[in-house]
Amino acid sequence: MSEIRDFKDLIIWQKGIEIAEKCYLLTKNFPRDELFGMTQQIRRSSASIPANIAEGYGRRTPGDYGRFLNISQGSINELQTHLILSSRVGLCTVKDIELIIQHLQEETKMIISLLKKLNN
Repeated sequence: MSEIRDFKDLIIWQKGIEIAEKCYLLTKNFPRDELFGMTQQIRRSSASIPANIAEGYGRRTPGDYGRFLNISQGSINELQTHLILSSRVGLCTVKDIELIIQHLQEETKMIISLLKKLNN
């Protein structure tokens, strides 16, 4: 196992960045009139996942870190909702979001595992 020197070494943060990147690429294909609607909501909530992981890691206390991990989990739930709604209203297909949702489920498992470790 490699040494963790800062938040960028965390696999949970790296996965969050990957999710955000996939969401930015997905929303490039959304209609221009969604720029300040669903496009912005998806980008904001996806970027919030790794941002809160990084901020929590920087706080250096288990309680603060846990609080920010919970905020990241809230962003995961919000993002998943926006993605599902986007497919339901025809901004993208279910196939377009399947991989992102799979990554969100993996990220949730990692957050739950890390929260358990912080609480022990």
